[in-house]
Amino acid sequence: MKKQTLSLLTAMAITAAVSGQAMAAPETGAASFTDVPAGHWSYAAIDQLVKDGVLEGNGDGTFAGNRSMSRYEMAAVVARAMNKMGSVNPADQALLEKLEREYHGELSRMDERMTSLEKKVDKIQLSGFVRAKYDHDSSTKDVGSQNNNKHFYMNLEGRMKVGNQWEAHFQSETRKGYTVNQSWRKDAKSDDQDGTFQRIWVEGQPTKKLGAVLGTKWWGYGYQNVIFGHAADGAQLTYNFTPQWSLSGFGLRPRQGDLITMPDGEKTHLYGANITGRLGIVDGSLTYMSNKNYRGEHGTRGNQMMSRAAGLDLRAKVAKDVTLYGTYVRTNAYDFKTSKEFRVDYRDVDSTKRGDWSLYARYIDFGRYGDVSHDDEWGSLPTDTKGYILGVKYIPWKDVVWETFYSDQKYNHSGSIAGVAKDAKRHLFRTQFDFHF
Repeated sequence: MKKQTLSLLTAMAITAAVSGQAMAAPETGAASFTDVPAGHWSYAAIDQLVKDGVLEGNGDGTFAGNRSMSRYEMAAVVARAMNKMGSVNPADQALLEKLEREYHGELSRMDERMTSLEKKVDKIQLSGFVRAKYDHDSSTKDVGSQNNNKHFYMNLEGRMKVGNQWEAHFQSETRKGYTVNQSWRKDAKSDDQDGTFQRIWVEGQPTKKLGAVLGTKWWGYGYQNVIFGHAADGAQLTYNFTPQWSLSGFGLRPRQGDLITMPDGEKTHLYGANITGRLGIVDGSLTYMSNKNYRGEHGTRGNQMMSRAAGLDLRAKVAKDVTLYGTYVRTNAYDFKTSKEFRVDYRDVDSTKRGDWSLYARYIDFGRYGDVSHDDEWGSLPTDTKGYILGVKYIPWKDVVWETFYSDQKYNHSGSIAGVAKDAKRHLFRTQFDFHF
């Protein structure tokens, strides 16, 4: 039998043993309900396997006690014991082989049913994480998300297979802030994400080299998502020349109102291309996009200030535990039209390894009109800002990621925020736990 099928049968056997009831009979006939006679040699064989530690019994050296078992239930117990095939003494090995021959018919039917169940279960997969976050932010006006980032948050994503070439996806976000004005909430209400399906999309492989994405999702371009990182309605086609080189063409309409960099996000319609590839140890990503509806009244540039943007991202693993990133983005705005980010990572954290850790340092310089809408990472990377970020990740338990960072920034380079000094200082401390499932 297949190893995965045996694992599922083991779970079924455990359920049967705990409940003390026969499992449902398969559709092939009612004969599986037949009780195994009280004096049948199978009981003695199972009890011997319990005594030898191959199976866990009731604590009295037996498995079923005085209760009779159906053939189907007995087969489930045998399937559980068969996980030890090849790792037991010769006498127990002989017992297992004899039990397998006795209940071969029931085991075969169970295997067929489990294979069918596996195929159905494999069509739907859920994943995500629950986060507990705390921010201490010194900024006081129009920068970041301020107190809104003291919250509990859940990200849930579903993936459903559609034939052999397509997958349907959904994403649901639920965020509940737990403080108001630095104090613990005294009310049970929250105006944050409410847990609806904010994003739905499909992606697939129509041909061997052609990939497609269509729907509402979060889109990011470049390794650090500086030129664009935002939720949008859109479509994308990707042609994979080789496993290392691909070319994508896309059209996007941002989903939310104001973008991180530009106001009037609902007036933005983006069209562009991205090419990614590898040369030696260097990965590269080049993105170009145009903003079709950027103009204001009478042909002026309006509030959005730009109609074109281009960005170059480079990434290289220069040593076993050191990875470098560099990003440069430029738009055709009149001023404050470039954005830069540089990053170094020491080690790659593995969430499955308890005690694993990594360090990173980042430098940012985001012009007010220096990108279309970068990923602001929950307000830690606002526009019109430059500064550095120092962070650490640690795995206290398997699949639990604890991240903490400190950022020292200067914001309002352009002096556009009324009542805020040019190059005002901001200090941000953030710590969060992500529980992945």
